[in-house]
Amino acid sequence: MIATPDRTPLPRNFFDRPVLEVAPDLLGRLLVRTTPDGPITLRLTEVEAYDGPNDPGSHAYRGRTPRNDVMFGPPGHVYVYFTYGMWHCMNLVCGPDGQASAVLLRAGEIVEGAELARKRRLSARNDKELAKGPARLATALGVDRALDGTDACASGETPLYVLAGTPVPSDQVRNGPRTGVAGDGGNGDAHPWRYWIANDPTVSPYRAHVPRRRRS
Repeated sequence: MIATPDRTPLPRNFFDRPVLEVAPDLLGRLLVRTTPDGPITLRLTEVEAYDGPNDPGSHAYRGRTPRNDVMFGPPGHVYVYFTYGMWHCMNLVCGPDGQASAVLLRAGEIVEGAELARKRRLSARNDKELAKGPARLATALGVDRALDGTDACASGETPLYVLAGTPVPSDQVRNGPRTGVAGDGGNGDAHPWRYWIANDPTVSPYRAHVPRRRRS
């Protein structure tokens, strides 16, 4: 018998913990995006942790900027960035206020509002691909920079919030190197901070970092 997901909003103290504790604990949680057309609910199946000044892969590694300001807290807020001149990606800020760390939401299963997500992701071949990858996830949910700084702990008063859902047992959680991040390739000993639900079809494929070649 499948347990009914817990729809209690996650409190701020859930996010006020070290990023490597929060990241795997987000698997199985429900992300709710409210829109004028109706809500979309996504079950998180894949995430990546970024540990601020302790992590060369983090946007906050070199300090605070207008772009990464939200990463410095308070915890439980949404950090959205624009990449490659075309895609948005969404993170949930965690850790103590003033210490920048965040969890990138890489993939999930649309469990409510799939018809709305399909309209945004016309290239998806099936529903498993609607949010399979961080840019696809943001697109399916209609997330852009306008949501940067949104309080994800204020359910009912915010366009995006997180519910308790159904936490994933530790024996079903896998981890490894982050996708496309310099220094995370090989055996992933440096930062094996990508977490996903084992054998879940919505998890995105791993791709190692490929250095950009300078034009001569």
